[in-house]
Amino acid sequence: MVNFTRTILPNGLRVLVHEDTSTPLVAVNITYYVGSRDESAEKTGFAHLFEHLMFAGSKNVPDFDDPLQHAGGENNAFTTNDYTTFYEIMPAINLETALWLESDRMLALRISKRALDVQRKVVVEEFKETCLNEPYGDSWHHLSEMMFQVHPYRWPVIGLVPEHVENATIEDVRSFYKSWYNPSNAVLSIAGNVTAERAAALAEKWFGNIPPGIKPTRDIAPEPPQQAPVYREVRANVPVPAIFIAFRTPARLDPDFYAVDLLSDILAQGHSSRLYRRLLKERKLFSQIDAYITANVDPGLLVVEGRPAEGVSVEAAIAAVWEELELLKSSVVETRELEKIQHKFESTVVFSETSAINKAQNLAFYELLDRAELMNEEVGIYLNVSPEDMHRCANELFQPDNSATLVYVPA
Repeated sequence: MVNFTRTILPNGLRVLVHEDTSTPLVAVNITYYVGSRDESAEKTGFAHLFEHLMFAGSKNVPDFDDPLQHAGGENNAFTTNDYTTFYEIMPAINLETALWLESDRMLALRISKRALDVQRKVVVEEFKETCLNEPYGDSWHHLSEMMFQVHPYRWPVIGLVPEHVENATIEDVRSFYKSWYNPSNAVLSIAGNVTAERAAALAEKWFGNIPPGIKPTRDIAPEPPQQAPVYREVRANVPVPAIFIAFRTPARLDPDFYAVDLLSDILAQGHSSRLYRRLLKERKLFSQIDAYITANVDPGLLVVEGRPAEGVSVEAAIAAVWEELELLKSSVVETRELEKIQHKFESTVVFSETSAINKAQNLAFYELLDRAELMNEEVGIYLNVSPEDMHRCANELFQPDNSATLVYVPA
C-alpha cells in the first residue's frame, strides 16, 4: 500500500506526495500526457524529440544537468506511445532544486535553432543506430504497420521515418510544446523523505504561477476489428531467422486486460513458463523465446517473439507456438499454475515499491491513466482473475484473424 496526498493547483497541475522516512532521498517525477499517439502522421517522432529537447536548457537554466549534479542528484527520461516522463532523485534536503529545474522548463523551455539542430542530430542518429543498423531493429515499424491501419499506434515511438524529425521546423516544435507541456496536462509526483505539507508548499511556490495552458482534447479514431491474419517476410542483414506473432489486446483499463497480462506471464515469465520450458528446454525448437504485452492506454498488443534453433524451420517454429496457444484455448489453466503467476506478480509489485522513484513514477502513471488509487487496487484485481477468465480471454485473443506474423530471414 502506497499512501499519498493529492493537491490540485489552480492551474490544473496535480501534485501527489508519498512520505517515506526510511530513505534519505527524494524522487521527483513529472509526467506529461503526451506520447507518439498524439502526433500527426506527417510529423512523427516529436514526443521523443522533446524528451531530448527538454534537456537543452530553459530561460533561467542554460545547463540542466549542472545544478542537479551540484545538488547530488541524477536524472533521466523516457517516452512511450501514451506519455512522457522526466525524473530526478537526490538527497531530500535538495528537493527544491529539482522543482526549480522542472518548473523552469515547463514554463520557458529554450527552443532555439541551435538547440533544435543539436537534438535533431542526436535523435536521427539514435533512429539509425537502433532501427536501421541493428538486427531486427525495425521490427516495431513492421508490427505497428501490420496491426494498426487507423490508430496512431501504427508508428513506433521513435517515429515513422527520420525525415520527420530532420524536417521539423522551429514553428512545428514550439507549437507542439505549447500544446502539450503545460500544468493542465501533467502530474507532478514526489516520493521520499519529505512531508506532504512541505512538498505541496514547494510545488505551489515553483509551479503555481505557471499559466495552465489549454487542456488538450483528443479525437483518436479507434482501430476497427481485424478481418484476416497478416503475414510479412523480411529479408534483412540478420544473423539468424526470427519470428514475431502479435495479437491485439484490450485497452489498459478494460477488465480483461488483467487476464491477458497473466496469459503473457504463463507463456513466458521465467524458466518454468510454458514456452520456455516446452519449446526451448524440452523440444529444443528455439534458442530464445519471449512473450509480453505493450500495456497501452488504448488497445495494444501481445507479442510472442523467438529465434528458432539451428536446423528448425520457421514454419515448424510458428506451428509450435500456435500449438501452445491452442492448448490455452482448449483447456482451463490449472488453479495452481495461475496462483503461482499471480503471487509472482504480487511479489514483483511489493519489491518495486521499495524504490522511491518507482513509487513516484507509478503514482503519476496511474493518476493520468485513471486515478492514483488504482495503483493500490490492482494487485487485488490480478489475484481475483479466475482460470475461467483466462480461458475465455485466450479464446478471444489467440485467433488467426486477430494476428500478424512477422518473419525475418537472413539476406
